[in-house]
Amino acid sequence: MSLLDFYEQALTVLKQQGNYRQLTQYQQQGKWLTIASKRMLNLSSNDYLGLAEHSELKQKFFEQNESLMTSSSSRLLTGNFEEYTCLESTLSDAFQGRSALLFNSGYHMNIGILPALCNSKTLILADKLIHASMIDGIRLSAATYVRYRHNDLNHLKQLIEKYHDDEIERIIVVTESVFSMDGDEADLQGLVALKQQFNKVMLYVDEAHAIGVRGQRGLGCAEQYAVIEHIDFLVGTFGKALASVGGYLICDEVIKLYLINTMRPLVFSTALPPVNVAWTHFMFEQMQSMSTQRQHLHQLSQDLKQQVLAKGYVCPSSSHLVPIVIGENDQTVQKSKQLQDLGFYIMPVRPPTVPKHQARLRISLTASIQKQDVFDLVDIL
Repeated sequence: MSLLDFYEQALTVLKQQGNYRQLTQYQQQGKWLTIASKRMLNLSSNDYLGLAEHSELKQKFFEQNESLMTSSSSRLLTGNFEEYTCLESTLSDAFQGRSALLFNSGYHMNIGILPALCNSKTLILADKLIHASMIDGIRLSAATYVRYRHNDLNHLKQLIEKYHDDEIERIIVVTESVFSMDGDEADLQGLVALKQQFNKVMLYVDEAHAIGVRGQRGLGCAEQYAVIEHIDFLVGTFGKALASVGGYLICDEVIKLYLINTMRPLVFSTALPPVNVAWTHFMFEQMQSMSTQRQHLHQLSQDLKQQVLAKGYVCPSSSHLVPIVIGENDQTVQKSKQLQDLGFYIMPVRPPTVPKHQARLRISLTASIQKQDVFDLVDIL
């Protein structure tokens, strides 16, 4: 038996289960994707504000930043360029003066922070539907962890009361604000109120799908619900609405200093090139004034959800991420191909990304999409 046979058989099983994935080459122009000469409306992008294809902003940025160098070492060696400290200062000013720390990506951030913060006397209580990056971070940590039922604050309180004793030094509650697969959101005000009832509880919130989209200035659900100062670890990514790369943490200064000394992915990773960080800084400042795009995206989301529900589909969303739950993998893949044939690029999402028998079409709306596009889609669902 060849040493490669195991992997070949595993791929065969994935194909039989309808879970086989492939990389697809495409060309993008605005809200359109072209794959193998087929032009489709892009409804699978995380470019929520439509900034990735904004040619005027790109031209303006490069006119101001012609000679930025590349990076060749970690921040603790020679990679702590001025662009890093400038962006962290801007983030700190935006988030009520709290400290900010940058990371190479959202995944890099989530697999590094929790292992650095946690020891054997830490308990992590994680929402059942948190992102894979946070699950991996939890598994890499020395903490004990328990999953609480999705968005169930009563269940969470029961678990806190059960474990809030002398054996545990701290309890970290981990959640997303806007959940990536269901498109629903956590009750941040309820979580903060619950946290404040217990002296050992800290709150870790990932705003990956809310930064740029929620709040008056696009600072996320924490801004929208006025709880920025009450979240111990407020994290997010620049790789979606801000059309860039990297992640950030908003926290107390002592946590920032602790992570600089202990977080392995930060200590041992080459820093992002200054041009990437400068681009993120530029886009972060542009994003804060885009309230018109945020309002358009919100209204578009509301319209689509109402029409999807009227068609009889299950749709738990309260955001710009609108899932249409089909159920079985094969049916979902088939429906996705039908929609692509009709000009709508919507990808199927299957286990293990979502629970078994909950395969779905995940519609990811952006500010580039218009109401008529939504009407055309709903007509053929």
